[in-house]
Amino acid sequence: MLFLGDFSVIKPEPGLLFWTTVIFLIFWFLMSRFAFKPIAESLKKREVDIQEALDQAKKAREEMSHLQAENEKLLAQAREERAMILKEAKEAKDEIIAEAKERANAEYKRKVESAIQDIENQKMAALVDLKNKAGQMAIEISEKILHRELANKPEQESYAKSLVDNIKLS
Repeated sequence: MLFLGDFSVIKPEPGLLFWTTVIFLIFWFLMSRFAFKPIAESLKKREVDIQEALDQAKKAREEMSHLQAENEKLLAQAREERAMILKEAKEAKDEIIAEAKERANAEYKRKVESAIQDIENQKMAALVDLKNKAGQMAIEISEKILHRELANKPEQESYAKSLVDNIKLS
């Protein structure tokens, strides 16, 4: 322990200073040979890897912005196509409605005209029937009158002449 009793850090002995320096230089040489080079190489490799990762991230960011721009463009196209499809559908709907209204109006007119024609036909048939019945009745009345009047021949002749004179030919 005596040896340690004289030891002072502030005032080192020259032998200790020499051996400490030699050991430190050997240690430094060994470290530079076996540790610093691999560390420096791994740091260099790490720097390259980081730079590559940054480049890839930058490239990915550019691709993402490009894809985002493409997505916006596709979205705008989809909106335009949707608007066009809706416009075409509305036009088709309006056209179909107009066509249906036109067909309905045409069908209505046709049915009205058909009903009017049927009414006219029935009216004419009723008039013809009425005329026929009136004619039939006139004939029956005439027959009855003629039967009664034919009993007196000279009076019938004079009556027939008066009827002929009264009837105007049309």
